[in-house]
Amino acid sequence: MGHLDGRVVVVTGAGRGVGREHALLLAAEGASVVVNDLGGEQDGTGRSTGPAQDVVDEIVAAGGSAVANGDSVADWEGAQRIVNTAIETFGDIHGVVNNAGILRDRMLVNMTEDEFDSVIAVHLKGSWLMMRHAGAYWRERAKAGETVQASIVNTSSTSGLHSNPGQSNYGAAKSGIATLSVIAAQELGRYGVRVNAIAPSARTRMTLATPGLGERIGAPEDGSFDKWDPANISPLVAWLCTAECRATGQVYWVGGDEVARYLEWTRIDVASTDGRWEIDDLEATVGSWETDHVKTRSLKVTGVEEMPRG
Repeated sequence: MGHLDGRVVVVTGAGRGVGREHALLLAAEGASVVVNDLGGEQDGTGRSTGPAQDVVDEIVAAGGSAVANGDSVADWEGAQRIVNTAIETFGDIHGVVNNAGILRDRMLVNMTEDEFDSVIAVHLKGSWLMMRHAGAYWRERAKAGETVQASIVNTSSTSGLHSNPGQSNYGAAKSGIATLSVIAAQELGRYGVRVNAIAPSARTRMTLATPGLGERIGAPEDGSFDKWDPANISPLVAWLCTAECRATGQVYWVGGDEVARYLEWTRIDVASTDGRWEIDDLEATVGSWETDHVKTRSLKVTGVEEMPRG
């Protein structure tokens, strides 16, 4: 008996890397999986049905159930077709794992409009579109009196939660996904839908493309535990997709043998005055906070410095 027997889950960007591992584990745990992937290059160019179909073939060969889909998550009708593929092929949908993404890194003053828009479209808009269409389906089922136990798992990033120069498009999208997940959890909970986000730390095409990082995150030659193996991420995703899981509105970092939970934006400094602030008073009071924050950011936080910023 698997933890996901009878569940139907869509995994976007599942042709390679972390998404592939999600699809394989979900299927091994009994889920029927829609393997969605455009099969393009890391920057989003090109298209091929090969990667998604290869994962499907691997799942079927192992005795699992899966179907490939090559639609774009960034397209309104394409996202709807991805959801429909699950319903039409397997009769229902119980989970969506939003993992699809592209990377077009460039310093802010050099970034083109297309480089910004394309990354936002795939990551942020794509996650929203998948939630929008799946959420509408679950809402109608709930209103019809059916019991819904659905789960959405979105993919944020340490680049979005901690910021990273050269990734203003990617970081903004990933930060937005974390906030979007918390909002969606509040809105969709009434229909029986849980929404969470993860920030994975693993060896992927994106992290390997980060200058100076590739040699640090290779597989260990001595056969010891590979903390950068993308398969390390998938058990958390599988747990979040189980019918019994109660977690919702949460943002997790996961990598290697560790899982951490984040809080939303939190006020850490507060000052008040009588009436309207004077500029000189703001400089004397609020200006001192900046110095304190710079010192705080320079402190070593366990694990953060070792996270790939992808």
